Parts: sequence; structure tokens; C-alpha cells
Amino acid sequence: MGVNAEKKDRCGTVCLKYLLFAFNFLFWLAGGAVMAVGLWTLLKKSDYISLLSSRIYAISAYILCLAGVIVMVTGFLGCCATFKEKRQLLRVYFVLLLCIFLLEVVAGVLAYIYYQQLSHELTSNLNNTMVNKYKQPEQDHITEAVDKLQQEFKCCGSHNSSDWTANIWVNTTERKVPDSCCKTPKELCGKRDHPSNIYRVEGGCITKLENFIMDHLKLIGAVGVGVACVQIVGMIFTCCLYRSLKAEPY
Repeated sequence: MGVNAEKKDRCGTVCLKYLLFAFNFLFWLAGGAVMAVGLWTLLKKSDYISLLSSRIYAISAYILCLAGVIVMVTGFLGCCATFKEKRQLLRVYFVLLLCIFLLEVVAGVLAYIYYQQLSHELTSNLNNTMVNKYKQPEQDHITEAVDKLQQEFKCCGSHNSSDWTANIWVNTTERKVPDSCCKTPKELCGKRDHPSNIYRVEGGCITKLENFIMDHLKLIGAVGVGVACVQIVGMIFTCCLYRSLKAEPY
């Protein structure tokens, strides 16, 4: 009976090892996905981040990048701990899983908070940023961001094209809107603000940018929740394997 029980326990331990190894492989891939979303936010959409007065959106992306790196390192450590059957390594692995889980919770909370206040922030600040900083000294990054925003989302002005009447550069160059408002951008095309020449979008660029950021915040939240669920499974497997190894004789 004792021999059979020992074999049964050992078989259970082996099954747990392979389950945890499979989990670590998926976890490693998930870490790559998390890091990719964070990097895409910071690198490809960094222009739009410069138009926001709050840093919460950028901080959420940085947290995702950090979590992604830790996830990939942790996945490798988990494989080592699983095959070597070292309880000390399993303890470290469990703590790292918990830390990543907390990081993702923080990122999720920040994303949710920002989701709630995004509309107010854009309404309060975007028009001021576009009108007062566009084409001004040492504000090249804002100028590039605004031009990219208007061309990519096919909009003109924060609320509508008339917002640009308050911009100094537009008035001094005899334009009515920046050239990036034009459907076919070219030098001085902004002198004519007829609907056939420039973009007229209901709600202006505020609505377009708000929808884009909200969709991206949903993506950040979905990725975070998905990986967090995978982590909970991993922590359960780790605890089971740890208890199984603890029960075995040295």
C-alpha cells in the first residue's frame, strides 16, 4: 500500500510539473503580448500622448512594458523551478507572479480612472493645447502631433474648424486653418476652408481622439485581465506542486 501511494503521489507530481511547464510557455507568450501592447502605445502613438495633460495613459503603458518584461523572465524561472523541483525557486516564482498580478491591477485601476475622466480632460485642455501651442517656438512635438491627428482622423480643430481662428500662426500666415486640415494637404491649402477642401467632422478632433484612446484603454484592460486570469491558474499550480514536493522524502 505504501509503495502504491508513493507511486501515485509521484505520478501526481509529474503531472503537475508538465501542467506548470505548459502554463509557463503560455505565460511567456502572454508576457510578449503585454510588452508589445505597451511598446505600441509608447512608440506608435506617442504623438497623441503629448496632447494629453494627464500622464496616466502613458504610465499605464509603462507599467504594461515593465510587467511584460517581468513576465518573460518569470516564465523562464518557472520552467527552471519546475524541472529542478526546487521549492526555494518555486517560492520566488510565486512571489514574482504575485508582484506581476499587483502591477497589472494597478495598471487596470489607472486605466479605469483615466477612462472615467478622459472626456473632461479633452474638453478642458485639447483646444487650448492645439490653439496656443501649434506652430509655436519649442513646440514642434505638439505641431507634429496635431498635424498627424487631423490627417489620420480626418478632422479639423478640437471642436470644429472655427477653433483655428484663435491661433496666432494661422492668422499671421493668412490661412483659415492649418494645411493638415485639407483633404489633399499641400502648401497654403488652408487658405480656403470650404467643406470641399477641408475636413468637417461632427464633434471635431476631440471626439475622434476620445474614441481612439477609449478603445485603446479597453485593449489595455482586456490584456491585463486576460494575463491576470492566467496568473491565478499558475499560482494554483505552483502551490499544488510546492505542497507535493514538500510531502516527498528528501
